[in-house]
Amino acid sequence: MTEQSGIRDMLRGLRVFAGPIAEFDPAKAPQDPVGLFVEWLGEAIEAGVHEPHAMTVATADADGMPSARILILKDLTPEGWWFATTTTSVKGLELAVNPQAALLFFWGPQGRQVRLRGPVELAGPEERAADFTARPLEGRVAGFHGRQSQPLDSLESIHSTAEESRARLEAEPDLVPDNWGLYRLAPTEIEFWQADPDRRHTRLRYRREDTAAPWGRELLWP
Repeated sequence: MTEQSGIRDMLRGLRVFAGPIAEFDPAKAPQDPVGLFVEWLGEAIEAGVHEPHAMTVATADADGMPSARILILKDLTPEGWWFATTTTSVKGLELAVNPQAALLFFWGPQGRQVRLRGPVELAGPEERAADFTARPLEGRVAGFHGRQSQPLDSLESIHSTAEESRARLEAEPDLVPDNWGLYRLAPTEIEFWQADPDRRHTRLRYRREDTAAPWGRELLWP
């Protein structure tokens, strides 16, 4: 057996949707997908899903080359789903030239995914400052020096820079870096995906022409 076939067999031998997984009746879903998202998020929290507010954020550069990473959902309002990063990070730079993104929430123990796509807007200076100053100290320290994804000469540089940033923030707690970004994705498409052990998954998709249009919905084949 080759190493490649061994890995393939190992992967195929892993169980999926082992359960007990959640149930979903799309006929009872509300007309507005925000309400359904809040319901599913609450059920994930009650079920003890680890970090249920974690989501994959996928962006693309001007050439269409995609990149993805895990971020934390910062807020959910009628205007959209919010996340934060520096404007000089890879995702910040990509959003500057291609202000579209996709979000993915995966709640494995319940066999659920929620997928969103739509335009992204950068919040105004006051909202960005309020978001930054509301972060815990270590979160502000990590975001203050704004060197995400830049080449690093040694791990020690992280510690020394963090200590310098902490000292500044402790002395001036209202400091906000110029490159702090708070972003809002206003989805034009949201899909709720409920797993089935027999692979007869339930998929309910909400779509609208633009962020001011009403939602329509439809079922999708698995």
